[in-house]
Amino acid sequence: MDKDAASIAVIGAGAAGLAAAIFAAETRPTGGTRGRIVLLDGARQLGAKILVSGGGRCNVTHDAVTPGDFFGNRHIIRNVLAAFPVEDTVTWFASLGVELKREETGKLFPVTDQARTVLHALVGRAAQAGVELWQDHRVHDVSRSEGRFAVHHRRGTLHADRLVLATGGRSLPRTGSDGLGYRLVRALGHRVTPTVPALVPLVLDSAMFQASLSGLSHDVELTTVVQGRAVDRRRGSLLWTHFGISGPVVMDASRFWTLARERGEPVDLYGSFLPGRTGEQVRSWLTAEAAAHPRRSLARTLATLLPERFADALCTHLACDPQRPMAQVPRQDRDRVREALTKFRFPVERDRGWNYAEVTAGGVPLEEIDYRTMASKLVPGLYLAGEILDCDGRIGGFNFQWAWATGSLAGRAAGRL
Repeated sequence: MDKDAASIAVIGAGAAGLAAAIFAAETRPTGGTRGRIVLLDGARQLGAKILVSGGGRCNVTHDAVTPGDFFGNRHIIRNVLAAFPVEDTVTWFASLGVELKREETGKLFPVTDQARTVLHALVGRAAQAGVELWQDHRVHDVSRSEGRFAVHHRRGTLHADRLVLATGGRSLPRTGSDGLGYRLVRALGHRVTPTVPALVPLVLDSAMFQASLSGLSHDVELTTVVQGRAVDRRRGSLLWTHFGISGPVVMDASRFWTLARERGEPVDLYGSFLPGRTGEQVRSWLTAEAAAHPRRSLARTLATLLPERFADALCTHLACDPQRPMAQVPRQDRDRVREALTKFRFPVERDRGWNYAEVTAGGVPLEEIDYRTMASKLVPGLYLAGEILDCDGRIGGFNFQWAWATGSLAGRAAGRL
């Protein structure tokens, strides 16, 4: 056997790449004697992103996944998800020896609560299926000639009949997904839409009060306004940090802020700290509280609906005395409080960057892929899977589901040839 030749080369041993390699190996003709499959990765230790995901527990998927949980071409996303739904993911992991459990949020984790359980199962099944795992083989270039691919890596060149690119995006570059795949896929003729950090915390002006609230979380509604138009509105838990804001609702909203900033468009992020209440309702509530509890302080009144630390910090930020009795709070102060509670403008300076982003927004347009096989419409024999594609999901296991679905489709299609 020519050690520098393979039937299928898979670049990137993350979630999508491992899935693609496994499904390709298991789809080969009976007996698996035809077709060598090589999985290349630049890291010495595989699966760094899997190991750090879900706080080290690996949020494998979510119990309810719909196209609405993703951003991109929804028609194509719907078809990809339908080809490998959550039920298939659960069954597949069970076949790997990984039992999943559902938490109240709908997130599915391994019962061991260990991401390493997931990684070991994937790597073990790949090896068992005959996939050759080439670690510490960073690819730096790919070319195609006479119907074959030449994969140039740090130790030489591998020639392959079919190629699966599962290189990830640009998020968490220390795990290996540093954007290399975009250069490779462009060289093969594909476009790449602008890429920005998504599911990323946001940094606020240091003059704000976030540092005093670090570690505090509460329910808010966030509205992202781009060029004067609301492009996203969502409700969930916000976490105050020493640098700004994080938490599920912020992470999900962040892509709209980063995309607008990338395009040079004016963007603002507003928060309602009393979700579901209008400004007029809050005005009436403040007036009623002043009448019913005239001696209660402004901060203590707000603390009946909000965390006390936040109530005190907000009043101070607005230059309203938090200890002033409600009956003595001037009308203009009450108006400022009402406005801040229902439409607080967060002074966002920047996102926290690729090192803290969980996923990439942008990538290879889905329109350039055959959604039934993940095959390139432009380059025969090329398949794409995972984060390299222009599709990103919200927080909660959705991006892993995209990896399993696209990896399974690409692997099966490549393995059948």
